[in-house]
Amino acid sequence: MRTCLTWLLLMTCLMAGAQSANKLYEEGKALYDAKKYTQAVAKLIPAAEKGHKKAQYRLGFCYDKGKGVAEDDKKAFYWYEKAAAQGHAKAQYQLGQCYKKGEGTNADMAKALKYYNLAAKQGNADAQLALGKCYLKGKGVAADKEKAKAWCMKAVKNEKGGDEVLEELRKDAAKGDEDAKTILLMVGKRP
Repeated sequence: MRTCLTWLLLMTCLMAGAQSANKLYEEGKALYDAKKYTQAVAKLIPAAEKGHKKAQYRLGFCYDKGKGVAEDDKKAFYWYEKAAAQGHAKAQYQLGQCYKKGEGTNADMAKALKYYNLAAKQGNADAQLALGKCYLKGKGVAADKEKAKAWCMKAVKNEKGGDEVLEELRKDAAKGDEDAKTILLMVGKRP
């Protein structure tokens, strides 16, 4: 009986902690969306410290872009890594970017590809495009036009982000980015 009560008390405490982390995240997200970044960070930090993966990702993004805090690549990497370990696709993509660019960590294309793959397989359009570019240019992998085309097609046809990817490719192509022009032609879109 005593073991049962102890277990029940422990579960209640864990559930209360999870609820408060979720509440802090929701409050932080609302503040972030309202562009009140400093106030948002104050809510996101305790939620992230309690293990809330969306709070960890958003906090990483705040440090990455200097929203509400001083820009800090190492802290961005730290929080992206926490969220990525919990399977958060956007964090996995951002972690791939950190490894690709050597921001907050040493550059490592093998690790960048690992995280791009994890995110792309979850349907993250940015990661799908990143993989397409890697195969197009042979960065970290052998150049493979068919794989490049397949990943780029997935990216532009993605229901959750494909339109944004296509818009960004067109903007880059208009600025003279040859890779963007190549990708647009590869996927049957006009630059």
